[in-house]
Amino acid sequence: MAALNGKPGQRCSVAEWESSNRLMSNTAAQSRLASQRIRQEGRALRDETANKTQWDKSDSSRRLSERIQEVSNWKDRLESCAQDVAQEIKIKEETERALSATAVPLEVSTECLTIRERRRGRELLIDPVEAELRKEVEAIGRAQRSLQQRTSKAFQQLCLLQEARQQVISDLNSKTEALDVDRTCLSLTVTSADISLKPDPLRVPPGSTTPQQWEQFSRYNVSRAEEEMLASLNLREDIILTIAQVQNELQAQYIATNFALRKQAHHLQQAYDELLWQQKTTKEEITELERDICGLEEDLRAKDAPLKLVHTRLENRTMRPGADLCQDQVQYGLLDEAKQLDGSATSLKQKLSEAQHSLQILKQHEACMEEDLSCKLDALSLEQQSLETRKHLANVSRDQLDPGTVTSLTKSTRDGKLQP
Repeated sequence: MAALNGKPGQRCSVAEWESSNRLMSNTAAQSRLASQRIRQEGRALRDETANKTQWDKSDSSRRLSERIQEVSNWKDRLESCAQDVAQEIKIKEETERALSATAVPLEVSTECLTIRERRRGRELLIDPVEAELRKEVEAIGRAQRSLQQRTSKAFQQLCLLQEARQQVISDLNSKTEALDVDRTCLSLTVTSADISLKPDPLRVPPGSTTPQQWEQFSRYNVSRAEEEMLASLNLREDIILTIAQVQNELQAQYIATNFALRKQAHHLQQAYDELLWQQKTTKEEITELERDICGLEEDLRAKDAPLKLVHTRLENRTMRPGADLCQDQVQYGLLDEAKQLDGSATSLKQKLSEAQHSLQILKQHEACMEEDLSCKLDALSLEQQSLETRKHLANVSRDQLDPGTVTSLTKSTRDGKLQP
């Protein structure tokens, strides 16, 4: 048979088991002793308090007055602390405003990139302007991520501040009610109409605290609120520094991008003006060349009549009879004239062909220049449009990125009622 496997898990020894039992018993006995001691001390304190309240009315009134004064002091301190916390809670608004202020610059930079994508031909190039615009988009992205991180931290700090403020306000409301109760008790006399015997007047109400616990509770609330305000102050200083860095970086990139845009627009204007001049001179050259071509054609046509004349003379002289058909000086002169006319016509035709070819090249180049001028004019218009678009950045919410506008939020206004 197969051996039975033991139950998996850690097992303890008999000595450990007995030691655990003794520990449980000793702990129970000690807990009972502690509970009995606390109950006995509570009963003694309750009897002592009841006796003093019954037999020492003047002492109770004095203590009530002192208590009222002490509670009033704590109430004033808590009220001041609550107002300070309420002001410090505005920390998140600063980062959110700075973050929202980057939306328009990002939109403008993206719009400029989109506008410049409409350039045509050789004007659609990767130039320093595009590089600066992309740097600007990246800088705004980094700024937004940095501010978003600060906003997240500010939100976390805001939750802690609100929690601390809520605790302070709760303590403040309790003290306001306690003051009303104590003042009512202080105003009571043995002749007051609304005094009567109460059942079990010496009882200790459930949830009662000692003066030390009472003071420690309020002191803890104030201390916690002050700690959260200090942490908020440190975070706000970090936010102010971040906003200043973001502003400086974006401002520097804004200036660099605008400079690159203006420089590119200037170079583009120079290129446009130069090409416009070249087009003008080319048109003038085309006009002159067309006039010369007309002259060449006229000269070429003018050679037809002399050529016909010399050909006719040569042909007619072939009909001379007998010995008169001689190669005389006239014959040689006519031959030279015919050759000269043929050479002149050939030269004129060759020059006319070259001129027509040159005219075609000039016209083709003029068409290219016309197209290039159109592209440059469009590109120049787009650059001007980009510059006009970026003018919005000069007045767009720059104050929202100004760290000088982040005022001290711990200044107490004391001009409104506290609301939980």
